[in-house]
Amino acid sequence: MPTANDSEAEQGPELQPVTQLEVKNYALAAQRPTAPLPPRRKRHYVLWTLFVLLIVLFLWLATSSNPFAQGMQELAGNKHDQAIVDTPFSISPHNFRYYKFSLRDASTNVAIVGDFTASPVLDKRKNIKAQESDSGIEVYVLSETSFAIWQTGYVTRSVFESGRVTVGKVQADLPAGAGVYYLVFSNKFSSKAPKKVDATVVLHYKNWIPDWVRAIKIDW
Repeated sequence: MPTANDSEAEQGPELQPVTQLEVKNYALAAQRPTAPLPPRRKRHYVLWTLFVLLIVLFLWLATSSNPFAQGMQELAGNKHDQAIVDTPFSISPHNFRYYKFSLRDASTNVAIVGDFTASPVLDKRKNIKAQESDSGIEVYVLSETSFAIWQTGYVTRSVFESGRVTVGKVQADLPAGAGVYYLVFSNKFSSKAPKKVDATVVLHYKNWIPDWVRAIKIDW
C-alpha cells in the first residue's frame, strides 16, 4: 500500500485562478493588428518606383516611332539622320556624280558621315590589267561656291576630300547656319574604266541623346 509520503508526491502543482482582467488583456492582444511598415521604407519604395517609371518613359520618348514621341524628340532638339545617298551607282570615265543637300537657318552641330567603296566595271574586250589598275574614286564635300570653281578644273577649298581610294569613310562637321552643299564622287581622272560605287552617306544631327540610345528602335 502506498504510504502517506507517496500520496503527497502524486499531487500536481496548485492551479492559480485567472482573473477577468487577464482574460480581457489576452483577447485585446489577439485582436491587435500587425504594425504597418515604417514611413521611411514606404517613401523609399515610392521613390524607386517613380525612378523606374521615369527611365522607361525617357527611353520610350527617345526611341519610339510613335507620332507623339517623334514630336517630343523634335521639341527636344533630336533630329533624325537624313539620307543623302544609299543606293549603288556607276560613273563613266572623265565624269562625276553629285548629290545636292542644304541646311536650314540656325542649323548647328550637323555632320556628314558615311562610307563608300569603288571598283572598276571591267570590259572583257579591253585590257583587264589596265582597267584593274585604274581603280578608286575621289570623294568631295563642297560648298556651292567651291563646287562651281571645282567644275572648271581649278583647285578649291573643300569641307571634305578623300583622296583617290577604293574604300573610305566620309566624316566632316558642317559650318553652322544655312548653306547649300554638294557631295561629289569623281571619276574625272580615269581615262579607261567606269566605276561602280556603293555608298551610304547621311546628315547626322548631334544632340544630347547618346547615339546608342538613338540606335534603339521601338515601334509603339
